[in-house]
Amino acid sequence: MRNQSVKQVPDSPDVEGIPVEVREEILRAVASINFGSVEVVVHGAKVVQIESREKRRIVNIKSVD
Repeated sequence: MRNQSVKQVPDSPDVEGIPVEVREEILRAVASINFGSVEVVVHGAKVVQIESREKRRIVNIKSVD
């Protein structure tokens, strides 16, 4: 894994062309899951879709034989 620096996001109405509403929606998707992933789909330099997948572990399940 490469060491990547974390870029600070300034409080501005528009960061590198991403509207505030879209950034907030991405943050809501991240905040709504405990384990999983959020995928942001971009077409023509615009966010067109946000997908979130939550992982759930099932532990201590006893099989019925």
